[in-house]
Amino acid sequence: MKIAIFGGSRGVGRQALEQALAQGHAVQALLRHPETFDFDHPHLAVIAGDVLRPEDAAATVAGADAVVCSLGSTADNPGDVVSRGTQNIITAMQAAGVKRLVVVSSIGVGDSKDQVPLAFKVLMKTVLKAAMEEKEKQEAAVRASGLDWVIVRPGGLTDGPYTGNYKFGLEKSIKAGQISRADVAEFVLNQLTDDTFLHQAPSIS
Repeated sequence: MKIAIFGGSRGVGRQALEQALAQGHAVQALLRHPETFDFDHPHLAVIAGDVLRPEDAAATVAGADAVVCSLGSTADNPGDVVSRGTQNIITAMQAAGVKRLVVVSSIGVGDSKDQVPLAFKVLMKTVLKAAMEEKEKQEAAVRASGLDWVIVRPGGLTDGPYTGNYKFGLEKSIKAGQISRADVAEFVLNQLTDDTFLHQAPSIS
């Protein structure tokens, strides 16, 4: 499978990139700063560009069988990069006829608000308010896309090792506990070929 990955330079996206290659997939990754990317692989195609430029999103999606979107806000990115970038990805997929989209969101977004602890709810209304609003816009765009989408909502992300030991599903009893980015990446990649959660937003913790 050829997988287009957005947000592959760090976090869950980076873990998904490395795991996909280890599984034998080909990966096309859009990177704003490819000169600082410290990973190479014969089946990795790095595309220099910006997801906020529609033509760069289209170039990354071209020829792909599926897309992983793990966008996040950074200090040198506009505050609306998640929502605008995701819309550019969706538009590119629609134009190219690529259907499968797996998006990394967060527990606390949409109907999962009550799955986070009280302290995090306070943060969602203060320092994380803008970031959570971006995720809300992102999820809304994905739901309206007409694509074969899955929205993955992880709990508190850590840089811990892969464990394979995590809970996931649609149950509201799944709380936003800590989970390694490596574990989330495995689950994300599984959604590329598993229809269990098609057009749904499972939590993982």
